[in-house]
Amino acid sequence: MIIVIDYKTGNIGAVFNIVNRIGIEVKISSVSDEIAKANKLILPGVGSFDNAMKNLHDMNLLPILNRRVLKDKIPILGICLGMQLMTKRSQEGKMPGLEWVDVETVRFKFDNNNSKKIPHMGWNSISITRNNALFNEVDENFKFYFAHSYHILCNDEKYILAKTCYGYEFVSVFNSDNIFGVQFHPEKSHRFGKKILENFLKL
Repeated sequence: MIIVIDYKTGNIGAVFNIVNRIGIEVKISSVSDEIAKANKLILPGVGSFDNAMKNLHDMNLLPILNRRVLKDKIPILGICLGMQLMTKRSQEGKMPGLEWVDVETVRFKFDNNNSKKIPHMGWNSISITRNNALFNEVDENFKFYFAHSYHILCNDEKYILAKTCYGYEFVSVFNSDNIFGVQFHPEKSHRFGKKILENFLKL
């Protein structure tokens, strides 16, 4: 059973739909007993960092998530805001993140000579920096849909699986043990995103 974690943010239904089309048993849930039985977890998200963290606190989801991810070591995939919540902190808010990975979330910052707009929205490619099962049958011709104003900053290269260029290079996929994060939206990326999800579900 795959659980898509429901913590009252956007895009959860779209993630459920694409996993369901892959043919894997999937459920949207915020029930601790159901999360405790999951084989894998997906943490999607659209919205603001502090509001999302407040929801996780208010819904008492942190104890079961920390146990499943940090103790039981089941695979979890963070998508966009879900990826950013896995970090220590974000420049978007004041609350601490889940702190599962020793990285942080920062806002795009361009100099006056750069005409790039914030947020970064639309299709873009990824440059794979390290082999991983998440990228089976994925190549650099694949395009993914992005919609974000903040991105991950990794001081340690060991967490970086892929980068994307938008004004400058930023981390678009990271991994720490059983924890995976993608800055793009696989649920909006057609067959390219579906392939990433298929690979995650096979881990």
